[in-house]
Amino acid sequence: MHLTKMHGLGNDYLYYFGEMKNPEAVSIKYSERHFGIGSDGVITISPSKVADFKMRIFNADGSEAMMCGNGVRCVGKYVYDKGYTDKTELAIETLSGIKYLSLKTCGGKVNEVTVNMGEVAVSEPVELDTTYGKVTVTPVSVGNPHAVSFIENAEEAPLTTLGKALEHHSFFPNGVNAEFVQVIERNVLRMRVWERGSGITMACGTGACASAAAAVAAGYCDADKDIIVQLDGGNLKIKVQSDNIVMMTGPAETVSECEVEEV
Repeated sequence: MHLTKMHGLGNDYLYYFGEMKNPEAVSIKYSERHFGIGSDGVITISPSKVADFKMRIFNADGSEAMMCGNGVRCVGKYVYDKGYTDKTELAIETLSGIKYLSLKTCGGKVNEVTVNMGEVAVSEPVELDTTYGKVTVTPVSVGNPHAVSFIENAEEAPLTTLGKALEHHSFFPNGVNAEFVQVIERNVLRMRVWERGSGITMACGTGACASAAAAVAAGYCDADKDIIVQLDGGNLKIKVQSDNIVMMTGPAETVSECEVEEV
């Protein structure tokens, strides 16, 4: 079985073209960073009846995710670089709807992708009780659920404690991605994340969109302007439009090609 390892700002996945027989088991086995290849999960790409291609996302624990912003950029690079399409404007079917990609190329390869992430929904902040005390979060949906918490120092974000507790909090019956966000200056944010099903990751595209939208709602950032979100793996450029449509721009890179045994 042929897998391609790719990453967007260090948020790395193993990509497979076609219908995988047992994606949950493959993701659990080969995502393991000591005994496998090492990744945040597996993404499969296949033809779609409603878009150019369809993507499915499986976290490192085998659970299926609805959407991955960094992953969908890599899908655009994968299908273009490998010759499955010559289009630079693509529609990708996901569990959270169709996402529209604009590919930027250099030397015949994709190096940057802008994604129309669709409409974001920001709810009123809520105070939640956890085993680590009370915390105020802003629930945000970018086709998948997020809990955004604004803190003074993102480098001290309680990812493995409060982040993990929020993922499984009863307020979010289907789990949630937990973002801890520091406002560096107007329209510049520093974000760290505990992802549902994967734990700490270097970057989260939907999380960056959720954080930017929450920051606009809180008055820390401006709508219709580029917002720089600084992640552990690098920066994403996010624009939250007045109509609540979110645009995300960032890199996509190929790491290696892998031949592995089927699971």
